[in-house]
Amino acid sequence: MLLSDLQAKDIINVKDGNNLGRIIDAKIDSTGKITYFVSEQRKMLRRVTRGGDVTFDFAQIRKIGEDVILVDL
Repeated sequence: MLLSDLQAKDIINVKDGNNLGRIIDAKIDSTGKITYFVSEQRKMLRRVTRGGDVTFDFAQIRKIGEDVILVDL
C-alpha cells in the first residue's frame, strides 16, 4: 500500500468515534522507517473550520479499511 492510498482515507478514533481528518504528513527516521503519521483534525462549528494536528504511529492503528483507518488514541 502506498502512502497516497492512506492519505485518501479518513482517520477515526475508535475510543470516541471522532473523525481525525486525513493523513497530511509522515515522519520518517534516518533508517527510512515511518516513525509516525500526522493527520489534520477538523471540527466544524457554525461553518468555521478549526483544527490541529494529531499524531499516531503504526502501533495505534487497529484496522485499515477501504474508506477509513481506525486508530486507538
